[in-house]
Amino acid sequence: MFNIQDLNKQYIDGEWRDGKSPRVLRDRNPYNQEVLAEFQIATDSDVDAAYHAALKAQNEWATVNPYRKREILERAVTYIEEHEEEIAAIIIDELGGTRLKAAFEIGLVKNMIKEASTFPLRMEGKILPSTENGKENRLYRVPAGVVGVISPFNFPFFLSVKSVAPALGAGNGVVLKPHEETPITGGTLIAKIFEEAGVPKGLLNVVVTEIDEIGNAFVEHPIPRIISFTGSTNVGSHIGQLAVKHFKKPLLELGGNSAFLIFADADLDYAVQAATFSRFTHQGQICMSANRIFVQRDVYDEFVERYVTKVASLKVGDPRDPETVIGPVMNSRQAETLKQAIESGIAAGAKPVLHGAISGNMVEPTILIDASPEMAIAQEELFGPVVCVIPFDTEEEAVEMANDTKYGLSGAIHTANVERGVEIAKRIQTGMIHVNDITINDEPIVAFGGEKHLNDITINDEPIVAFGGEKHSGLGRLNGEWSLEEFTTLKWVSVHYSQRVFPY
Repeated sequence: MFNIQDLNKQYIDGEWRDGKSPRVLRDRNPYNQEVLAEFQIATDSDVDAAYHAALKAQNEWATVNPYRKREILERAVTYIEEHEEEIAAIIIDELGGTRLKAAFEIGLVKNMIKEASTFPLRMEGKILPSTENGKENRLYRVPAGVVGVISPFNFPFFLSVKSVAPALGAGNGVVLKPHEETPITGGTLIAKIFEEAGVPKGLLNVVVTEIDEIGNAFVEHPIPRIISFTGSTNVGSHIGQLAVKHFKKPLLELGGNSAFLIFADADLDYAVQAATFSRFTHQGQICMSANRIFVQRDVYDEFVERYVTKVASLKVGDPRDPETVIGPVMNSRQAETLKQAIESGIAAGAKPVLHGAISGNMVEPTILIDASPEMAIAQEELFGPVVCVIPFDTEEEAVEMANDTKYGLSGAIHTANVERGVEIAKRIQTGMIHVNDITINDEPIVAFGGEKHLNDITINDEPIVAFGGEKHSGLGRLNGEWSLEEFTTLKWVSVHYSQRVFPY
């Protein structure tokens, strides 16, 4: 047994200790502002110690038998399964996530670690022929070295593990900096899990800090070879440029402005359900959430009527209530940003057919119609329970409007003609798009059987399919073989069994 108060320390070189800064970070419940834990935050000297510990341990990890590495990672899954209720409670309290959301995230994490546990046995190389007689060329797949991971607040457990577990499985050391709003779910909880699983001391380190304390030290440090960042496009751009400047590889999973297209021949009831899930899951705080819903004019009015009815029925409130669908957004800053976006959208001519109240961090759903694609409300990522519904007439118009954004992460197309949907999907500039499905496709669908118990659910997600965005939505691909590719490098070793003849 453990609880949230047990996880309020830095985890550096296998030791739980306070950071060296006198400053204190207070970790609050976004629903009721209760202080869950207090951290003495890390300084740049703590970051330095963490990176050196990871480098030293990574050299030792390289000597561990691959089957032993697999066993350690599998034990992490077992530990999570044994503590699902405690972990769910932390997700609910620290993130404002609903019980459904907690089940989502725990299921994702288990599947990601299961996939990463296969990596030690998949470090395959090649022997290639040579133009020289008596010579062979060997390619060895080797770990990159040390990976720095920076995770966000929306799905911090999963989006930290999404890089941490594959990096460990591929043989790397890791230093993780969770978001300051979710230091436990995105950081120290993960350290506890892998510590209990038997990961060598120092291989995984967690530093809880704030940017105004450490500046760019986490990215600029000379030890990490890869910086994996998930978060906003603006911050990701800065991190990516900084990483490249210091000859590190950036992996960037950034924002989105996903389009959800509904054609006149679509199953409208199903499209309403899928559009609701795609927008309002975890209060719309998912990079793949459907920000813009484009509906063919023939069924536009009917869709809007059904959609408003469905969304208005979603229960908003205390995330500890198992019936709650929409809990709080993460902080008051985010709530204020959403309020301003709604007001500016209405001032620009959008019409609210459902106008939710905003009180503290509680943001009720808002649906705007009569928006035009060039409005700011349709151009920027809406990280909350707010959505635009926009009509279109032709397929060409729908594709043009869907592509009219700087983002290119996910999307969905609903039509009775599947192959037509696929052809349209090919024309939309996204890294991922789904026909007759939801925009949130790296996350699982959770089906509760009977009452909402974590041990009574069905999880379906896609841990082996390439995940990533185009344009301002990121760089690189994660999941499955793509994560193995991203967190390793190839080393060419040639062997000459005879002797060359030199020209001089």
